[in-house]
Amino acid sequence: MSKQNRFEHSADPLGMSNEAFRQLGYRIVDMVVDRHREKDREPAIAEQSPEWFAAQLSQVLPVAGQPIEPLLSQLADSVLAYQQHGDHPRYFARVPSPASYAAILGEWLATGFNTISTSWGGGAGPAAVEKLVMTWLAELLDLPQNSEGVLLSGGSMANFTAFAVAKHERGLGTVYLHEQTHSSLKRNLQNLGFADTQIRVLPCNWQFAFDLEVLRSAIEHDLQAGNQPMMVVASAGTTNTGTVDDLQAISALCQQHALWLHVDGAYGAPAYLTERGKVVMQGLSLADSVVLDPHKWFFQPYDVGACLIRHPGALERCFGMYPEYLKDSQGEHALNFGNRSLELTRRSRAVKLWLSMQTYGTDAMAAGIDVGIDLALYAQSIIEASERWELVTPAQLGVVCLALKGARDGQHAIMAHRLAESGYACVSSTTLAGRSVLRLCTINPLTTTEDIDQTLSRLLEFAG
Repeated sequence: MSKQNRFEHSADPLGMSNEAFRQLGYRIVDMVVDRHREKDREPAIAEQSPEWFAAQLSQVLPVAGQPIEPLLSQLADSVLAYQQHGDHPRYFARVPSPASYAAILGEWLATGFNTISTSWGGGAGPAAVEKLVMTWLAELLDLPQNSEGVLLSGGSMANFTAFAVAKHERGLGTVYLHEQTHSSLKRNLQNLGFADTQIRVLPCNWQFAFDLEVLRSAIEHDLQAGNQPMMVVASAGTTNTGTVDDLQAISALCQQHALWLHVDGAYGAPAYLTERGKVVMQGLSLADSVVLDPHKWFFQPYDVGACLIRHPGALERCFGMYPEYLKDSQGEHALNFGNRSLELTRRSRAVKLWLSMQTYGTDAMAAGIDVGIDLALYAQSIIEASERWELVTPAQLGVVCLALKGARDGQHAIMAHRLAESGYACVSSTTLAGRSVLRLCTINPLTTTEDIDQTLSRLLEFAG
């Protein structure tokens, strides 16, 4: 009798039968569908204290395992219930994430197949889908046919990636932003090695957009001072007000001075699919780089951000690396998304986007975006008809800002906090030109006019 090989094991210590896995998968689908069916009855945002979570979640390291069924319920009831629900029809704070069913199914399928999209040799199918999706996004934004792109975690990393490419192509120089530019963009530039003296944050005009004369003067002043202007960062839908910069005029200024034009359209760029969005975003197709977040107004679950570059090969010139231990994974084809950003190991974010675009079609997605634009216009009409509300900025790309007439210091923040605590809805309080305001972002097509009415009415109740 031969001795047992000491490297042989009788069972997989992490094993689970196929049937058990199937049944648990069905249960999770039921839990998710039930939650979606009732999500308008759940709080738009909920939180608990660290002490509460410490009491709910065992703090003891789990050396031995335990049955999974009650753990799933614990996750749903004591963890996942306590967060901002960006897909809630009355979540109007920051920027919502109204994820569609087809996109969720695509996410599940990609995760279940443990999908990787790093190299052609390691993931030809996912790479082919990502290339196709990036081609479609460029086409939808009227960018050149040979534009290239990559999917990342969201706007912060997508903007960082675009800035890294611009720096690699043009070198360090002065960058021009304005006061309403997203705060993460300045941080990105600082972490890429731009000195504070190279980052010009310019005052906005009365519309909270780039003041073209101020921008032109800043560029000319730097040229006269011997500084090197390098890039203008414009916005296609600012977070605070939904404002779109005059992209056509800024593009002409950039071409005059050979500057890189970057457009941050993290939430707003998908509105280019609509006729109204296309009108206000004239000049978007002239940008050197564009960013948009499909997990915002493209109806995808977190996370996915897109970085598009109009210059073929620029992404790989910036991020490409070719060590000997990766040679076998490169394959015969040169398309390796691990050479298009700092992410090497990267899951496929393109599968969910491909599946939802194919399932619904871009016309339906544009119709969903139009609903969000209309909802903000409806909110504006209610505000203007009210004796207690003041319209601060008009509805722009699904965003509208308002103020309580005669509001006391800190009152808007208190109203927003009390509304969130009530569970009914969630709005943002912010500051515009030194003034406190409330802000609604209405980009969920499941939101109703009644949701808008009740949210504004309850805010007034919390005002006292």
